[in-house]
Amino acid sequence: MKLSNSYIGLPEEFFDSVYPTPVKSPSLIAFNDDLAATLKITLSDEEKIDFFSGNKVPSDSTPIALNYSGHQFGNFVHQLGDGRAVLLGEIRDKKNTVDVQLKGSGPTMYSRQGDGRSALGPVLREYLLSEAMYHLDIPTTRALAAISTGEYVARDEFEPGGILTRVAQSHLRVGTFEYFASRQQYEELKILADFAIQRHYPDIREFDNHYLELLKRVAQNQSLLVSKWMSVGFIHGVMNTDNFTISGETLDYGPCAFLDEYHPGKVFSSIDLQGRYAFGNQPSIAAWNLASLAGCLIAFIDKDADKANEMATEVLDNFSIETNQRILNLMCKKIGLDGESKSNQDILKSLLKIMMDNESDYTITFRNLSNQLVGESKKFLDEFKKDNHIEGWLNRWKESVKKENGDMKQLSLELNKINPLYIPRNHQIQKAIDLAYENDFTKFLEMIEVFKNPFNEDQRYAEYENSPLEDQKILKTFCGT
Repeated sequence: MKLSNSYIGLPEEFFDSVYPTPVKSPSLIAFNDDLAATLKITLSDEEKIDFFSGNKVPSDSTPIALNYSGHQFGNFVHQLGDGRAVLLGEIRDKKNTVDVQLKGSGPTMYSRQGDGRSALGPVLREYLLSEAMYHLDIPTTRALAAISTGEYVARDEFEPGGILTRVAQSHLRVGTFEYFASRQQYEELKILADFAIQRHYPDIREFDNHYLELLKRVAQNQSLLVSKWMSVGFIHGVMNTDNFTISGETLDYGPCAFLDEYHPGKVFSSIDLQGRYAFGNQPSIAAWNLASLAGCLIAFIDKDADKANEMATEVLDNFSIETNQRILNLMCKKIGLDGESKSNQDILKSLLKIMMDNESDYTITFRNLSNQLVGESKKFLDEFKKDNHIEGWLNRWKESVKKENGDMKQLSLELNKINPLYIPRNHQIQKAIDLAYENDFTKFLEMIEVFKNPFNEDQRYAEYENSPLEDQKILKTFCGT
C-alpha cells in the first residue's frame, strides 16, 4: 500500500503508538475495488484479510491512535481520542494524501475502559452510508473494506464483531485543536495549525494571515458540505466538534439518517434528547462548531485581541449568510428555479411547508416533481393526501419554470440528475444488517451496487425507491459504541 505517516513527526502528545488487536477468524465481507484502484492498492485476498482485520500490520505502517478533545452536545469533554481506531498510515501521490484507518480494531490508551471494538452492524452501516454519500457527490470519508472478526462484542446483547477500513483526507477535527487550546498549549496548537495548513491548504502560505485564512477555508468547505446535506435530506445526528473535520468531509456515520417524511425538527439519534442536531439545526450548529475553532485560533489571527475577534466574527457571520444562500440555491435548483430570486425562494418555502403539513417523503417528492413537467405524476401527488394546497402550488411553480426555462422535457431530464431516486433508507439498511447477522450478505452487497448510481432508474432495484410502510419505520438510530 506504500504507507507513510506524517503524524509521527508531530510532538508525542498528538498521538499514541498502538497496534491493532488481532481477532480470531476474520473474513472479508466487502472490498472497495474502485477506491483501491484510485489509491493504487494491490493486495492478495489473504493480505486484505490480514491487514484490514489488524491481524498483521503492513511492513511500512507505523500504527497510531490520534488524540483530541471535543464538545459533545455542547458540553466540553477534556479527553477523547481514538478509542477504537488505529491509523495505519497515509497513502500519498503527487496530488493528494489520504489516511487509512482501522475502526473497531481494539483498545487504545483513549478507550476509556471500552473494548475498542465495533459490532458488525455499525460497520456495514458506515460502509453503505459513506459510499452512498460519495456517489451523491457529497464530501465524505470512504469505506475501503468491511471485515467480520469471527468474534462477538457485548452491547445491549452479544453481537458479531466487525472492522471498517476508513479512508479520509485526514482525521484532524475541531476537537484536535480544542485539546491543545483548552490546556493553553499554544506552541503545540501552532504546530497543529501549521500541519493542517500544509496538509489541506498549502496555498494559504501565500497569504499574510495564515490562520485567519485557515478559518476561512474550513468555513467555506463546511458551508459547501452542510448545504449539500440539507439538499438531500441527510441528518448527521452527532455534530460534535470531534466529528467536525478540518477538511470538510462527512465524518462518523453513527446515528445518522436520511429523511423519510420531511420535517425540519426531525431527529433520529437516540442520544440527542433535546434535538440539538435536528435536521434544520445543522447550519447553525456548523456555525457553533466553527466558533469553537475560531476560539482556538484567535491568538494567532492577531496580537490585538479585539482586532482578532472582529476578524473571526466577520468570518462566522459570512459563513451563516453564505450557507443560507447556498442552501436556497441548491434547493431551488431541485425544483428547476434560480435561488437568487426572492420570488423563487418563496415558491420553495411554500412547497416545504406543504410537504411538512402532509408528511411528504423528501426524496420521492423532489424526484417525481420532474414528471409534472411532462404529464401528471400520480406518485408525486400521492405524497399530498391531507390537503389540496399542492394544486395551487403546482400552477404557480409551472408559471415560474416556464419563464426561466424553455424546454420542459429537457428540464425534466436535468432535474432527474439533481434529485436522487435511491438513498440509503433506515429500514433497508436495518434489513441488510439483520440478514448479515444471519450470515447472509447478499442484500448488503446489492445495496452497494444500488448506491453507485443514485440518479439512474433500474427496474431491478425498484424496492429501493419506496418509503417505509408504517410498521417498517425506524425512528431511532444508535452510535454503535
